[in-house]
Amino acid sequence: MLAEAVELLETADRLQRQFFRIGKIADVPCWEPPIDMYGDEDELILLVAFPGVAPDSFDVVLEQSCLIVRGERSLGVGVGPVAILRLEIPYGRFERRIALPGSNYRMLDMQLENGCLRLHLGRLL
Repeated sequence: MLAEAVELLETADRLQRQFFRIGKIADVPCWEPPIDMYGDEDELILLVAFPGVAPDSFDVVLEQSCLIVRGERSLGVGVGPVAILRLEIPYGRFERRIALPGSNYRMLDMQLENGCLRLHLGRLL
């Protein structure tokens, strides 16, 4: 039973580190939003989670076999002068470089809803 509890704690710690990995963009502290990726031989669908990020606060760049999502999440938008009691959602600059499997892709659709960016990519023939 103790082994199961230790394993659960290790899994929770790994998931937390995976969900909000801290990195750097040109000596500027940043975080990497988590992603889900689904696909088949013709298409990819990516979900990028960045709650509280405004539609005009991020960029998406599609390179040959890499997708880059970068931007910034402001701290306490519209909150006013208050004491921070808990701060778990990351803020500041973020960037995520996502290696795409296989060949080149083109952007088919992009939608931001419910704190997630949904990207639909089609494989170039």
